[in-house]
Amino acid sequence: MLPGIVFMIVGLVISVAIHELGHLIPAKKFGAKVSQYFVGFGPTLWSVHKGGTEWGIKALPLGGFVSIAGMLPPAGSNTPTTKKDGSLTLAQEARLQAAQEFDDPSQPGAFWHLPARLKMIVMFGGPVTNMIISVVLLAVVTVGIGLPNLSTTISQVARCVDNAQTCTPAPASGIIKPADTIISWGATPVHTWQDIQQAIVDGGTAPTDVVVERNNTRQTLTVTPVIRESEDGSGHVVAKPFVGIGPKIERELGTLLDVPQQAWAMATGTVKILVRLPVKLWDAAATLVTGEKRSPDSVVGIVGIADVAGSISATDAQDYGFWDRLADLLMLLAGLNMTLFIFNMIPLLPLDGGHILGAIIEGLRRHIAFARGKPDPGPFDTARLLPLSYGVILFFVFMTVLLTVVDIVNPIV
Repeated sequence: MLPGIVFMIVGLVISVAIHELGHLIPAKKFGAKVSQYFVGFGPTLWSVHKGGTEWGIKALPLGGFVSIAGMLPPAGSNTPTTKKDGSLTLAQEARLQAAQEFDDPSQPGAFWHLPARLKMIVMFGGPVTNMIISVVLLAVVTVGIGLPNLSTTISQVARCVDNAQTCTPAPASGIIKPADTIISWGATPVHTWQDIQQAIVDGGTAPTDVVVERNNTRQTLTVTPVIRESEDGSGHVVAKPFVGIGPKIERELGTLLDVPQQAWAMATGTVKILVRLPVKLWDAAATLVTGEKRSPDSVVGIVGIADVAGSISATDAQDYGFWDRLADLLMLLAGLNMTLFIFNMIPLLPLDGGHILGAIIEGLRRHIAFARGKPDPGPFDTARLLPLSYGVILFFVFMTVLLTVVDIVNPIV
């Protein structure tokens, strides 16, 4: 399992490092002061000062950060900065903290001085690198290794109908053999694995003539399916005809024209998961109490991702070689980068999408004021949204802890 876990950790660290460079490069280009760029969290292992920025590596490879000075603008003339007891408001404390690197908060180099469109570019620079990484990895797999295709050639034949102590022979056992290629099922010619599945369902439990190609010779066999209960992809138990055969997975090379479709499917799938995230978190937490088996599509955290990566590298399944393992690890990393892109675009602080929304509001306010001949309203005061930001952070911490516990106590098997 270790090679897969190491591969995923290194891949995520590189992805996060590039994400932060996506913020740093345009910020420096537009004149903002970038004081720190670090990969990892925790104690500093190594750092160097160059070009006005401290570059370094920290002990825990769980992320990274870039520190852009002056992210919060000074309080406006009508903005309250103290509470009734005379103490500073939470927003004002954050403003003063953000301005510590400047003797004069109005001097150039502060992020809040940038025009709204440049703020958007700086904040969008991070997530867009994750999207690019995801698309590049998809292209490598699609064009260089090939996408998995369930063929009509049989890879494995089940010996028993189920895993009960008393073995009831599976319908195909001793009749269909590995390496047989299914030509037709019943009176239906089949060209894909989906054709075979549909033909089995349509035929029910009636004895069925199956034409296979074995050792370059076509043979007609008779198979009688049985009804068996099993879980579908959503975790529900369904009863359907069972034969006991599994397809050989063959990889088919695609073209670059196939990549946008793959990326779109991955992106829409990620959005659907994020939309249902609260429900999925509740379902995952419920399994800690009920002890029920988790659904295959259950949401997972860092531990679950590491487990998947480790399982990919450790499996000894037949016909699952080095290129299959590499392709699946690259697809897993592509999916994580797509998730980072979409997740960071959620318009809530402290996510990048929250800063982008603030820049959009600022730009709209200024355009409306200009069109009405009114004074410039100034930068959007993101500091006033800090209570919401802390709520979002607490939710992220809760989600991380919950998924870590669930992945350890009740992993997906």
